[in-house]
Amino acid sequence: MTGGMGGGGPPSVNPNTESLGEDSSCILLEEGLDDNTLNNEYSCEYADVEAFLDEHPDFFQNYLIRKATRSMIDAWLVSYAIPQVSCLPNSNLSPDSATDPPESSAPRLIPSSKSGSGGATPVRKVSAHEFEKGGLTKPLVTTIDGTPTFLSPPTNMSELTGQIRKKSRTDMSTLDETELILELVKDICNDLDVRSLCHKILQNVGILTYADRCSLFLVAGDPSSNQCQYLVSNLFDVSSNSTVEEVSKNEIKIPWGTGIVGYVAKTGESCNVTDCYKDARFNQEVDAMTGYKTSSMMCSPIKDSIGDVIGVAQVINKANDGFFTNTDERLFERYLQFCGIGLRNAQIYERSQLEVKRNQVLLDLAGVIFQEQSTLETTIHRILTHMLCLIQCQRAQVLLVHEGSQSTFSQIYELSQEDIEQESKGEPKKSVQETRFPVNAGITGYVAATGETVNISEPYKDARFDQSVDAGTGFKHSTILAMPIRHADSPGKVQGVFQLVNKFDSLPFTPNDENFVEAFAIFCGMGINNVKMYETAVMAMAKQQVTLEVLSYHAISPLEEAVKLSRQRIPSTSALNLHSFTFDDFSLEDSDTLKAGLRMFIDLDLINRFNIDYLTLSRWLSSVRKNYRDVTYHNWRHAFNVCQLMFAIITNTMWWKKLGEIECLGLVLACLCHDLDHRGTNNSFQIKSSNSLARLYSTSTMEHHHFDQCIMLLNTKGTQILANLSQEEFKAVIHILEDSILATDLAVYLRRRKETANIIKQGVNWKSDSDRSLFRGLMMTACDLGAITKPWPIQQKIAQLVTTEFFHQGDMERAELKLRPIPMMDREKAEQLPSMQVNFIDEICMPVYESLSTASQHLKPLLSGCQDNRKNWSSMADSHKDKNIEKEKNMDNDKNMDKEKNMDKESKAG
Repeated sequence: MTGGMGGGGPPSVNPNTESLGEDSSCILLEEGLDDNTLNNEYSCEYADVEAFLDEHPDFFQNYLIRKATRSMIDAWLVSYAIPQVSCLPNSNLSPDSATDPPESSAPRLIPSSKSGSGGATPVRKVSAHEFEKGGLTKPLVTTIDGTPTFLSPPTNMSELTGQIRKKSRTDMSTLDETELILELVKDICNDLDVRSLCHKILQNVGILTYADRCSLFLVAGDPSSNQCQYLVSNLFDVSSNSTVEEVSKNEIKIPWGTGIVGYVAKTGESCNVTDCYKDARFNQEVDAMTGYKTSSMMCSPIKDSIGDVIGVAQVINKANDGFFTNTDERLFERYLQFCGIGLRNAQIYERSQLEVKRNQVLLDLAGVIFQEQSTLETTIHRILTHMLCLIQCQRAQVLLVHEGSQSTFSQIYELSQEDIEQESKGEPKKSVQETRFPVNAGITGYVAATGETVNISEPYKDARFDQSVDAGTGFKHSTILAMPIRHADSPGKVQGVFQLVNKFDSLPFTPNDENFVEAFAIFCGMGINNVKMYETAVMAMAKQQVTLEVLSYHAISPLEEAVKLSRQRIPSTSALNLHSFTFDDFSLEDSDTLKAGLRMFIDLDLINRFNIDYLTLSRWLSSVRKNYRDVTYHNWRHAFNVCQLMFAIITNTMWWKKLGEIECLGLVLACLCHDLDHRGTNNSFQIKSSNSLARLYSTSTMEHHHFDQCIMLLNTKGTQILANLSQEEFKAVIHILEDSILATDLAVYLRRRKETANIIKQGVNWKSDSDRSLFRGLMMTACDLGAITKPWPIQQKIAQLVTTEFFHQGDMERAELKLRPIPMMDREKAEQLPSMQVNFIDEICMPVYESLSTASQHLKPLLSGCQDNRKNWSSMADSHKDKNIEKEKNMDNDKNMDKEKNMDKESKAG
């Protein structure tokens, strides 16, 4: 490890240069340094230290083990994992260098300044040629039913097991000790099957020691802690005539350090007991369980090549009721030395085969995930199904983390073993997005926030577990495994959480389960990312479809129209009555509304402040008007009226001083564009009709569309009125635009109404972005509903327009969607309009203008106008009510008269 841990540091000084003196050593060192190293003042003192480390590698290694930090080791690994270097000749070599040894004339590796086509992707230091000698089989094979799979056919273990050269005790008696050991070692040296090998070892041990029975216990558990280790009987009570199958049926688990076998495993020392029942360490329960009496016993540890105990061999009851001698003990120990090596090799081979099998399983699972990725729900259903089958637990959940908060979840998917069993019986597949099981927010939230694995065998003893999730469900969480699903493109970020509940047979989740889930989670992260990308592409296609639809209907205003508008004289604010809260636009022509729009920009000094080109502004205004459809109410006239009321509020209250120029610009643009391309139908209709807009936006459907159309106009050549803003100003205006347009959705207002009322009551904190957003939303809602504050004649006209548009939507719902419209849009309930208006004013409008008038006394006229209109609507409602009562009375009188006439006819006929 010369040259330091970084791998890219200065080269070490050759100890052979010491005779040149300290200065020469420093010169030679500097010739190999780059500019960065020289800037760090790599002095001769450092060179001496590096030379010392080169000459004392053992000291250097010991120092690293004791004091190197994790970041230093990571830096070293990274520098060697990305070997992006180019071979260049050593330009510092003198002409005399031809006489140097070959090592010094070798090309020097200089870090390349240009990355290859792979960017910073680590280069895999594995060549396919290296696998030629392995004779690997095809990675993808076909099963009998034609399904491709990565799972290779089972290996024939007879090919890996040496032929048994079984010899009797009589044959062995003719061999000396060395020949005897050699013969028995030959018997086990070629066997790679752990169980078969252990059986051979025990039978040979029985031959060596003349024992009646033999057993082999292997060490299991965590080797880093003796408390977690234990012994498992791989083969129990093996005799000279027993088979592997016969002695593999029963498994005995012995705690570490318990009994004679546990003692030998713990101490690593052999033990020879002549009378087991007199030894306090002997466990008599085994005899009671098997019905076999143990008289004498000899145990010896089996160790691997580094001396670690990997098993314990046990022989009991020497033939002819004798006891095991020192010679038996010596032969036993010598033979087990060779057995340890063979057993370790067999275990390594077995683990490698299990690792191959595990990788094949994971590849198969990955294939299942990537096989169909049409929707996120379909993909996660496959993930959960195979996870339940793989880990064998009762329930499985995938919780996707909310993009804005690492500890909350945006979507929850779940599946149980019962669901899989029902599906196998042909019952309908259940939606995995149905939240039927309670979410244990404490544990899953912890995993999402920290990215750590949580494996709990007793949840009720863990403080993070919320015990209320089991209350009243008849279900109890016994074991929980929760692991993070990380982003494929940024592994440090948690994308979701796997939660598995209650492993079968009440077993705890093991480290092996954790490894499987962790590996599977990598593929799941990639699969979920891919599905999201696919859904984004589908959304983009839908958006494109909507855009094309809009563009086919609309067009940018002709330049000639904009030039004409820009050359006309703009009336004053007073002449247009723009400051008035009782403004009436019905007397204005469309061209006059455009002039009024320009006047508002001029009076707010937005043109000069943001260096807006006047011709571009004229064309933008004309284009905005053109992009409003010719619907009854939500048209250009409505947008202009909303903007006029915003202008009146800002100027009468002098709030432009508190809002600032950027916010004023954003609010004016938002008012003019807040209903762009309105189709005369509301958000509910878009969702009911399942059109492209509804697929694009699940909430505030039309408001998102209005904002998108606004951005389209602002970005279209010829109408880019924000072109001269700085990047920061542009971002701020767009943010205000989006926030303000979305605020015109009454659902947003109702959700924020209480919070808005609180900030008005306490006073707006103009330094708080949240308060400013709520206040802007209140202003937008007040302006959008401003028609309710107008004088009664204007209010009646506008109400008639709104009603006509609503009834048109109701007619479409009844005719096209076969739905019964709500009363407000039902033409058959037109007589209820006054009472519905009263309810609308009380529930929606009045709180808005009460809050505004609290914020400024200058806005009292808006509240008064709303109150006056309520009285008028209430009078109409009462009048309609009286007429209905009178009508009902007349109908009752007519019925009574008809009844009397019928009675007279009957009496006359009698």
